[in-house]
Amino acid sequence: MTRILAYRFSAFGDVAMTVPVFKEFLEQNPDVEIVMVSRKNFEALFAGIPNVIFKGINLDDYKGFFGLRRLSNELIKEFNPHYVANLHDVIRTKILDRLYRRKGLKVFKINKGKEEKEHLTDVWNLDKVQLKKTVERYADVFREMGFKVELSHQLRPISNNKSGIGFAPFAQHKGKMLPLEKSFELARILAQKHTIYFFGGGKKETETLEKWESLIPNTKSLSGKLSLTEELQKISELEAMISMDSANMHLASLVGTRCVSIWCATHPYAGFLGFGQKEEDVVQVKDLSCRPCSVFGDKECYRGDWACLEEFTIQKVIEKIR
Repeated sequence: MTRILAYRFSAFGDVAMTVPVFKEFLEQNPDVEIVMVSRKNFEALFAGIPNVIFKGINLDDYKGFFGLRRLSNELIKEFNPHYVANLHDVIRTKILDRLYRRKGLKVFKINKGKEEKEHLTDVWNLDKVQLKKTVERYADVFREMGFKVELSHQLRPISNNKSGIGFAPFAQHKGKMLPLEKSFELARILAQKHTIYFFGGGKKETETLEKWESLIPNTKSLSGKLSLTEELQKISELEAMISMDSANMHLASLVGTRCVSIWCATHPYAGFLGFGQKEEDVVQVKDLSCRPCSVFGDKECYRGDWACLEEFTIQKVIEKIR
């Protein structure tokens, strides 16, 4: 059995995107085992995948160079891997790579395509093209090791009894998120025909969604009420999920649920569309040449008018939900 030590510590959606890649890679290479090292609270993402060992850590326990050296020694002692897969490529994981190379291990890392993404997000670049999907970038790491992996890019539903629509109106950055008044109106209209389940997290989001639940009949807020395992189960039972370009889109992919995704300052061209999700379920303001102005939606609007948010029409989302 060949053992691969893989690590990716954040962000939640990016870690979630490794899951379908692992599943299909391991199905095609049953004599391989992956040890996935990530944050402890991501463990439920990897539950039940054959040949995946999840090692949850608290990064605060391994601060600085000496902390990372201790982590590298602990992981080698516990797992004795044949290869190392750096699926993150940030300063912390670059240090781990160096430590493992010194120990004689073969280390392979993701090519994030930074230059391509910088060109894509240049607001003066009018020739925008689709870049390689992030899940393919993950798969490339294993291909470089010499393994074959063909990704299906197909959803695999894990539940046959589907009812209700999920709605996750929040995202980490303003550039990824519809104005709340538009999201509220979208929920109000959809709830006339469908039961709407709100997803969120944190005190502020939970308060907002509980207020919406009290104001809109036929809605229920699940924010702050479910464990990650329970949340994945609930999403698997939905007819569809409506999400910003954020983690909930990727959670829908993990459980085989269709996601109607909303893109504002960001764009699927950067490669972050959920695994198996269809391009026709993407809703965005198409005729803005400045999009995408960032990969993560974390930049201020250079025009100053946030046209990608303000010109977005919720009717396009409503039309996708039958």
